[in-house]
Amino acid sequence: MECVEFYLVALNYVILLNMRMNRIDRYLEAAERANTRRSYQGALRHFEVAWGGLLPASSESIARYLADHAHTLSHHTLRHRLAALSHWHRSQGFPDPTKSNLVRQVLKGIRREHPAQEKQAKPIQIDVLNTLDQYLSESIGEANAIGDRQTLLRHTRNRAIVLLGFWRGFRSDELINLRLENLTLDPSRGLTCFIPSSKGDREAVGRTFRCPALSRLCPVSALGDWIKLSALSKGPVFRSINRWGHISEKELSSTSIIPLIRELLEATGTDDVETFSSHSLRRGFASWADANGWDIRELMEYVGWKDMRSALHYVDISGQNLQDRFERGLTSLPPVIADNIPAPQKQTSVIPFRRK
Repeated sequence: MECVEFYLVALNYVILLNMRMNRIDRYLEAAERANTRRSYQGALRHFEVAWGGLLPASSESIARYLADHAHTLSHHTLRHRLAALSHWHRSQGFPDPTKSNLVRQVLKGIRREHPAQEKQAKPIQIDVLNTLDQYLSESIGEANAIGDRQTLLRHTRNRAIVLLGFWRGFRSDELINLRLENLTLDPSRGLTCFIPSSKGDREAVGRTFRCPALSRLCPVSALGDWIKLSALSKGPVFRSINRWGHISEKELSSTSIIPLIRELLEATGTDDVETFSSHSLRRGFASWADANGWDIRELMEYVGWKDMRSALHYVDISGQNLQDRFERGLTSLPPVIADNIPAPQKQTSVIPFRRK
């Protein structure tokens, strides 16, 4: 009898311990973003499988890994691979070999020997945004007229994604993390949304975003049209739609935003669609705000940038805008007095000499 009681007590203890460990594992998993986990796993596979490295690694092997891929991988990619290797060693309780002086010097030498201009997504300017909106609005009207629900849903959703992504300066992860229960929408004034976590929110404290209703290209009315048409009341705002017009229960994948934007740009006849990405909406708004006199700190507060370097990274000043700014500065000079300008010399016509 005592053995049975001991067994039951031990069994309850094990069950309780497992429950606590499951909770701990869940919180540990929540502390790390799913996209980060996937990208780190891919980086480790490349080190171990594609290159043939061993874990735990030495600083010498990591230095050789960097040198072998200095010609084929960008500096940004190499730093990401180092971050993945560093994370693995620290999480497994091993010394971090990526922090050694050897690895740091090799990475520094690679950057000097293989300098490369950072590629940035081309911004979607306001005229391109207007063209996209016209195309989507016309497509919505045509789909509604013929009763094509799948196309009607898809274009209504896409119009809300494009306009909200531009005017709110959202990244793709912020768009897909929007949830209906965290939205407050007033068609006459604007919308307020709370996003619990995003790429820029390292502490995962969440942030409240606001967006005004506009007289044209309005993201508030576009989002309201999508919510009304989809009849969604809770869960993710933006979801995938299958060919039969069924809306998924899950949110869109963050990787689907880039092909979605490029498909729309191609449909409107935009050139070089491969130069655009999901960041094109964010960069387009930043350029528009800068051209319309927004203060850089006001822009940082609205979009959610923590430092000025991040904000300036997104502001795009075209050659024409740069010329206009210089010319505005020249207007403060006194007007040119015409009398001080030497008159151009008259050109006398030369009459050819003819022999008589």
